[in-house]
Amino acid sequence: MLIWTARVPKKKTAAVLAVLLLGALMAAAVLLAGRADSREAAEVQLEDNGDRVAYLESLGWQVEAEPVETLQFLLPAELEEPYLTYNELQSAQGFDLAACCGEQVSRYTYTVTNYPGRAEGVQANLYVCQGRPVAGDILCAGADGFQDTLVYPETAD
Repeated sequence: MLIWTARVPKKKTAAVLAVLLLGALMAAAVLLAGRADSREAAEVQLEDNGDRVAYLESLGWQVEAEPVETLQFLLPAELEEPYLTYNELQSAQGFDLAACCGEQVSRYTYTVTNYPGRAEGVQANLYVCQGRPVAGDILCAGADGFQDTLVYPETAD
């Protein structure tokens, strides 16, 4: 165990306490702000197609107004491959499929019209559980294809 002691003159005690209190308040504000951001993402409600399109647009994506595919499936009670690997991609953007284990999930696939450097062939998958977004990705199939998060890519100008 390590014990530190410090001698503070009585005149400076109030100043030291004020600095410590200010530091604690700032730390609390930072923590609460981080929680508010994650709560906001979790509170997004996607009740209909308009909500889903607006959500994707809020992330920077322009998509066709109607999905090219809609699929509903039951997520297993425990995540196994390939869901475990896919959930790693989701963790990078603040999602967690494990929160919906054993529940009905809907996947909506939209055609992306503004992927940088690709005029066609790019799709956005959005997974919704109980009206909340729980996963998503941008996908381009083919030999030079890719799968990435819903985070809009930075372009070098």
